[in-house]
This record gives sequence, C-alpha cells and structure tokens, in this order.
Amino acid sequence: MLTELREGVWWYECTGVNAYLVADGDGVTVVDTGTPFDAATVEEAVETAGFGLGAVDRVLLTHYDLDHVGAAAKLAVDAPVYAGRDDAPFVAGERRPRLAGGKSLLQLAVGPLVPDVPDDRVHPVADGDEIGGFTAYHTPGHTPGHVAFVHEDRGVALVGDLVVERGGELRPSPWFISYDAGRVADSIDRFATDAPGFEAIGMGHGTPFETGGSDRLAALADR
Repeated sequence: MLTELREGVWWYECTGVNAYLVADGDGVTVVDTGTPFDAATVEEAVETAGFGLGAVDRVLLTHYDLDHVGAAAKLAVDAPVYAGRDDAPFVAGERRPRLAGGKSLLQLAVGPLVPDVPDDRVHPVADGDEIGGFTAYHTPGHTPGHVAFVHEDRGVALVGDLVVERGGELRPSPWFISYDAGRVADSIDRFATDAPGFEAIGMGHGTPFETGGSDRLAALADR
C-alpha cells in the first residue's frame, strides 16, 4: 500500500523494511530499495504514484544493508544511484565489509545475495551534498557511510536506520545491528542540531511520523 506522508512524498513497505518515493520539480526520487526480492514492489510503487519507470531520476540509498540496497541493481531504471562515501564502494561491489563484530558478520553473510550496482552508476555522497531537492547529512554509526536525506521544501527527513520507531516513539538504531552505537548517538545529536526543521520523518523500521518530526528527533537527542 502506498501512503502519502506529505505532498509528493510516499511511503510503502517492502519485505520487513520501509522505502520512500519523492516527486518534486527536480524529478522523481526513489529512497532505499528494500531487499533483493523487492524490485517489483518498488516499481509498482512508482507506477501507483502515477509515474513511469523512465521518470525516475535518481535512487538515494541511506546505507549499505541488504534490506535497503538489495533491489537497487534490479530495478528497471537507468538512474544514478547515490550512497554515502564510505558505503558506496560496497554498493558497487568494489569492497566488502571488514570483519569487525556482529554487524559486519551479518553483512558478510548476506552480501552474496545483494547484486552489485554497476560502478559507473554509483555516486559517493558527502556531508552537505545537494542532490535534486535533497541535502545529505553524514550520520555514521549504524554503518560507516550512513546518510540521512532532508527535503526542506517537502518538509521531510528520510533517515534510514539512524533511528527506529517503537511504541510510538523514536529510538536509536539498536546497538546489536550497528557498527558503533556511540557514533549512532553522536549522529542523532548532530543531525538534530544541523538539519532544518521538518514535519515528516521516515525511517527504515517502524511507522513514519507525518508531523512533529524534528521536535521528536530533538527530544530523542536530549534524553
């Protein structure tokens, strides 16, 4: 089911994870792509929103995990794919995660299931980069190259696994699925301070909030 969070901002569910679609004057943007088995779900979402697959101008990936990048190489689109500078080499298959605890073990175990995106389509993203109507914020911790994207005109932040929704509240990404829980906390604090105000906040797991997004994030940072 496709749910419109804000004008031109849609949320839909893939296999155990959320994904998003944004349309504005800069075109149509897919944000995260679900698992390797979700290409048809992503494509159906684009078409249900009223766009052809050829209208997709870019794919933004918040981070390298099977459930966020899995279908990126399988989509019937030829759009550029943007990922955080430290995660982009994994998306393109140029590097594999190094062995550094439980999170990396999981990534190494499921990595063979994730098709590589051709390297000429993968574009590394740095903190503060502007891509279409979005601004990228480097938010490491869950993964080294995790990025949150804010679309100020649409009033939405799409934050991947920086936070999750549980029990009607925002909570930090759990330590046991993160590279560095301390850096997750630091990234939440910095993002809450640096990002412009936004109403809607969409995360990878849990129900997005349509209102009060930046206030909710600030409250989490203050705990």
